[in-house]
Amino acid sequence: MPGTVRIGTRGSKLALWQAEWVKSRLESLHAGLKVELTIIKTKGDKILDVPLAKVGGKGLFVKEIEEALLAGRIDLAVHSMKDMPAEIPAGLCIGAVPEREVPADALIAPEGLTLDTLPRGARIGTSSLRRASQLRRVRPDIEIVPLRGNLDTRLRKLDEGQMEAIVLAAAGVRRLGLEKRISQKLDTEVMLPAVGQGALCIETRDGDTTIAPLVAPLEDAATRIAITAERAYLHRLEGGCQVPIAGHATLHDGQLTLRGLVSDLEGQTVIQATQVGRPEKAETLGRDLAEHLLAQGARAVLDRLQTELPT
Repeated sequence: MPGTVRIGTRGSKLALWQAEWVKSRLESLHAGLKVELTIIKTKGDKILDVPLAKVGGKGLFVKEIEEALLAGRIDLAVHSMKDMPAEIPAGLCIGAVPEREVPADALIAPEGLTLDTLPRGARIGTSSLRRASQLRRVRPDIEIVPLRGNLDTRLRKLDEGQMEAIVLAAAGVRRLGLEKRISQKLDTEVMLPAVGQGALCIETRDGDTTIAPLVAPLEDAATRIAITAERAYLHRLEGGCQVPIAGHATLHDGQLTLRGLVSDLEGQTVIQATQVGRPEKAETLGRDLAEHLLAQGARAVLDRLQTELPT
């Protein structure tokens, strides 16, 4: 067992909370192990005045951390699973997937307002095309306001009155102890989550026999199965955070259910479907759902998005 293990992480409060959680678990599981955090700034952290869709590219929040991992400057990385591109660089792997937090999105608005009770023409802040398109589908009267920055920054902009509400991942809000700010947890029937939302990714070097046994106890089998299905679905659609793709898998009574959605920017064309199968066929299930959506017209929607995304 190594004397010190270095975890690579972004520097936001939420990223540090997640990395500290992994650090605490590793040190409690392995007596004498010392774990240090290495903060790494990613492209997504540096460019905050441009919508995510315009920044473009894959791995906006993970690329620089993965480069450090491949170069041996860190021993493992902790990411939000929803930030992970569908393809992982050669030489790296998802070493462990801890138990998932709540995957839903959350509406945060003053005075306990909900998506139904927000005033007509309300401004809702979000940086996610997936959220924006699904919000427009339910409330076509609303105005979407681009919103970047860490969780504290987004809450501050809301409190300053720059918008009437914001939408965030409920998991991040809960992890930072701010659950009381949530005015409505959005049902997945209303707002299907991003692939991997609510889950953590512990990324390691492929074949690293020193680190693999250290992180193995953090693995949650049910979450790994769900994430495997979701990521196979995302990989087949060749999607990322720059397009309105949603997917969420659940495991219940030995049955794996995967729901997927592809939408245009305005939420007017929405293609969605559900596949059910065996947990051991999670990857096949994900690919099959993607193929079904593509056959139903999702490919045309995705191709059209390439010309419609903000420039």
